[in-house]
Amino acid sequence: MPHIIDFPDRPYIGIRKTITMTSFGLVGDRIAGLIGWLAERGVAPAGAPFFRYDSINMAEDRLVVQAGVPVATPVEGEGDIFADVLPAGRYVTASHHGHPDQLAGVISSTLQWGEEQGLSWDMTEKDGTEHWGCRLEFYKTNPLEEPDMNNWDTDLQFRLA
Repeated sequence: MPHIIDFPDRPYIGIRKTITMTSFGLVGDRIAGLIGWLAERGVAPAGAPFFRYDSINMAEDRLVVQAGVPVATPVEGEGDIFADVLPAGRYVTASHHGHPDQLAGVISSTLQWGEEQGLSWDMTEKDGTEHWGCRLEFYKTNPLEEPDMNNWDTDLQFRLA
């Protein structure tokens, strides 16, 4: 069952790519490199890595997605790695245990729950593209410790307007 949590600003480092559903690896495969980049600088992640969806157009199979790693204090970016902040606010959160391919149903039910509650998302739509202020998927399971994706834990966080 989704619930609402207030979060403060949360600094992170990340990369951003325009992708399709079949080229998601262009973003996802960068997470280990982001964690390694932090380690080279003596900075530990301050939480689970995540995907941040900036825009989604499923009809055209085009997404602008970030891969990010939270940090305790801001870190200066380098090259295509940038520093940013997940904005403070009220977020609808939901958890999923299982393969990430099963997230579509959890996402749909979370969005439906929000509509049933009369909530407004931090999202605008233009020409069939959803532009999100902050829509997140946190991957809480370390794939080196649990390679079976069916046993992964994922948290969704969708910012409210």
